[in-house]
Amino acid sequence: QVYKGYQVDPPVPKPAKRVQPNIVTVQDGIPLTFTGSEVVNVRVLHPTNSKAPSKNFSISMLYIPPHATLSVGSHYNEECYSILRGRGTMTLAGKQVEVRAGMFIHLLSWCEHGVDNTGEESLEILVCTSPPNP
Repeated sequence: QVYKGYQVDPPVPKPAKRVQPNIVTVQDGIPLTFTGSEVVNVRVLHPTNSKAPSKNFSISMLYIPPHATLSVGSHYNEECYSILRGRGTMTLAGKQVEVRAGMFIHLLSWCEHGVDNTGEESLEILVCTSPPNP
């Protein structure tokens, strides 16, 4: 396919001044932990991160140590998990699915999901969420 640009007027008008980007690293993010778990989530682009206050989506890094688990849950937000490093098992809508680096997992609203790191190295996942979690 050939990209032909926007075919309709965008919902947000283009400002008169040039818009500046936010350039950040994971170290600029806001780390969160989960009760009873060794899993760490770092909010890199998120409304609560003053260094990269995104409005319509968020990007975070999920770090799951070897043999650690992120419990199964669901929410109304749509997500995409991009497995960057490691391997594990995701519980997706009640089914066990092996995941590894290079895979993308698209989670629709209310899709149940959880992650087990079954490997011997850290499982690192880039997570894009829309709209951002509170």
